[in-house]
Amino acid sequence: MEYNNDFKYDLKLGQQGETIIAELLNDATIEVKTDFIAAKTGNVYIEYQSRGKLSGIATSEAKYWIYIILKANTPRKHFNSKDIETILFFRIEDLKEKCRNWLRQNEPKKGGDYNSSLGCLISIKELF
Repeated sequence: MEYNNDFKYDLKLGQQGETIIAELLNDATIEVKTDFIAAKTGNVYIEYQSRGKLSGIATSEAKYWIYIILKANTPRKHFNSKDIETILFFRIEDLKEKCRNWLRQNEPKKGGDYNSSLGCLISIKELF
């Protein structure tokens, strides 16, 4: 794309992006995960099995998967948009492929309630 130092041009591009996001949010199923420790660890946990049955990303019918990563030390009981460190937005099929690739090189990680789940513990940096 050519550089253009014109506010009206930039505004038009920004509005096109806003329209795309509005369409995604309006017409698609989205699964949202809130992560309290990813800002500290640099990793996200993507569950695919719980208590011996497929779960999480393996059974989700969502088209998009969103991670809300909260700032370090955000209390679990009371948080809001000011506590957001970053938001990660993925097509679920792309994220599933990243998990499959991760599992080819790593052992599943236990997690969830009472470590009853299996999942992928993937570095945020590896997701991009």
